[in-house]
Amino acid sequence: MVFSAFAQISLWGVLAACAFGFVFGGVYFGALVPRYYAIALGREAMPAAELDMLTVLGPFVCNIVMIVTTAAIMHMIGVVSLADALSLGLVIGVGYLLAMCLTIAINPNFPRPFY
Repeated sequence: MVFSAFAQISLWGVLAACAFGFVFGGVYFGALVPRYYAIALGREAMPAAELDMLTVLGPFVCNIVMIVTTAAIMHMIGVVSLADALSLGLVIGVGYLLAMCLTIAINPNFPRPFY
């Protein structure tokens, strides 16, 4: 049952979600909040880092893994409606994303996580 869910995932859907996440993340972190992100990291006085293959493609590959995993979970638990999808997103968002972001934020490498 678990591995059969992967065979039912739409490759086009995964690629579309990855492309959207890549563009959205680039606009968000590259144009909307880079100054505030640097302040939270305590790097506001440092020059911006040079982009390389790892910093560009790494998040894209990680998004592919997360999107495929979420799609498999959606198939396994029978998410078929928008309401089901929104409910799953809320549970995952609060249960994993919020908790993980707060765990990362209280790391000593982030001198002002809530600034």
